[in-house]
Amino acid sequence: MIRILFYLAIVFALGLGFAWLADRPGDMVVTFSGYQYKVSLMVAAVAITAIVAATMLTWWLTKAVWNSPFTIARHFRARRRDRGYQALSTGMIAAGAGDAALARKKNKEAAKLINSDQEPLILLLDAQASLLEGDHDTARQKFEAMLDDPEMRLLGLRGLYLEAERLGDRAAARHYAGRAAGLAPQLGWAADSTLEEKCERGDWDGALALIDAQKSTRQIERDVANNKRAVLLTAKAMSLFEGDFNAARTAALEANRLRPGFGPAAAIAAKALFRQNDVRKGSKVLETAWKAEPLPDIAELYVHGRPGDAVLDRLARAKKLQSLKQNHPESSLAVARAALEAQDYKLARSEAEAAARMQPREGAYLLLADIEEAQGGDQGKVRQWLSRAVRAPRDPAWVADGVVSERWAPFSPVTGRLDAFEWKAPEERLGHLIEQDDEPNERVSIPSIPAAQPAGDDIVDVIVEDEVAQETAAVQPVPPRAVPPATDGATLTDEDDMAEPIRLPDDPGVDPEVERENAQKRFRLF
Repeated sequence: MIRILFYLAIVFALGLGFAWLADRPGDMVVTFSGYQYKVSLMVAAVAITAIVAATMLTWWLTKAVWNSPFTIARHFRARRRDRGYQALSTGMIAAGAGDAALARKKNKEAAKLINSDQEPLILLLDAQASLLEGDHDTARQKFEAMLDDPEMRLLGLRGLYLEAERLGDRAAARHYAGRAAGLAPQLGWAADSTLEEKCERGDWDGALALIDAQKSTRQIERDVANNKRAVLLTAKAMSLFEGDFNAARTAALEANRLRPGFGPAAAIAAKALFRQNDVRKGSKVLETAWKAEPLPDIAELYVHGRPGDAVLDRLARAKKLQSLKQNHPESSLAVARAALEAQDYKLARSEAEAAARMQPREGAYLLLADIEEAQGGDQGKVRQWLSRAVRAPRDPAWVADGVVSERWAPFSPVTGRLDAFEWKAPEERLGHLIEQDDEPNERVSIPSIPAAQPAGDDIVDVIVEDEVAQETAAVQPVPPRAVPPATDGATLTDEDDMAEPIRLPDDPGVDPEVERENAQKRFRLF
């Protein structure tokens, strides 16, 4: 468009010039070799313009004829190249669609029309066609050949990495990923695999350097990078805590600064501060993490963080922690444990029961059993709480990819994924226990038979407890109601638990101890 405007401007300028000469008539006299030539200005201008135009046209024709062989050859080369790129494009589409035959056909056609040195994608199409045909050895050779080309090196490493993953050779896969990460840290697949390998080797500094490289290339967001750095610094602090305390303390404090609500980072930072007798700052760190996510480890460290405290002082610290996160089962359990140590059984039972009401789970019932054992040793009530704990949902734990751990770990032991562990309740167990309504003096608890095993191979114990029976009272067993085993996925409803409890009538003519043993034997169902 600009060129057309330029030509129009030239024509317009010539027109203006000729119009200007037409309005100003005159003659031009030229003397040459004794002859005098006289012409008007208009004729002279036209003649000069015609001579210039003829000269330019002659030069253009001469140049065109001289360059015609090269022009024709370039035309055919461009046509051949266009056909080759069309074949290459069709072959790449066929490879993506899984058409091995068409991909191989178009690869051969493109290789004839285009030199692979000029277009490296021909090597990629050849490798993809070999993979579709199942010839993995040839494909690996093609990917290895790409390593010699700086432009194709990363692509070759990616192909070799995927082939190593397919064969299950994690060492080779991480080798190729490490080379790719060294060349281009912004590659997500290479950085993640290398990060997993460094974490497994405990090379926390190398993993941190890789995270910094990803952050500098803006491959990951700043918040994500900070979270990963906090995880790596926490793991580094844990590994160096006993060997290099100063480095561990620095890493722990930085991790807590990057992620204040992260429980493991807060715990190791507070532990380092407590070792330096900085109880106030360590307590602040734990309080901040407790508000974000209450964890038993934080409560344990907070309550016992100050050496030399009496049990009542620990109870007071547990109550302060509870005030920061009210109406939460972990807060009640922390106070209940501290009250149990202080032998304040009433407060311990009250808080443990409150935790069980808010979130019925195994740990709350086990704590109630411990309280009952410590207070009076009533074995009947202890067994009652233990029976509830057996069938209660499991306590929260660190879970990653189906693996349950009591302690936090920086990466998953299954996949190697960083920051994979989450604090949550593990999956529920199969099967449930059947419990009848509680009554002051009697209880019958019957564990259900898991559906995964034949009912004939399981034993169901019927435990009969009579707390107020007199020493002279006789025990006459009553045959229990048959309870069918729970099937897979089935759960008995509350109506099934409303059956009348088994009562043991008095009979002064029978020895109670002997008859109780006989009753327990007869009540064992096979």
